[in-house]
Amino acid sequence: MNRSVLAIFVAVLFMAISCTEQGRAKNWGGKTTIDLAAGKKLEMITWKDEDLWILTRPMRPGEQPETWSFKENTSWGLAEGEVIIKEKGLE
Repeated sequence: MNRSVLAIFVAVLFMAISCTEQGRAKNWGGKTTIDLAAGKKLEMITWKDEDLWILTRPMRPGEQPETWSFKENTSWGLAEGEVIIKEKGLE
């Protein structure tokens, strides 16, 4: 009994360590924050397997930086992930 509990604990620990922060947010819930380069405006965000693809464009004159929150909403309410994208102005 103790060995099986230890084996499960080690497996879960290994998965948590081996995943990227983005992968943990997507697969296990949690939060990750991405800071865009100065002067970039978020257009779209999507997952392709374990990779997060972010479409940006240059900020137009007069546009202000924004913070975007993409939160998963599961039917059971478990392991919901969140990706926060922060834009920065040129200053």
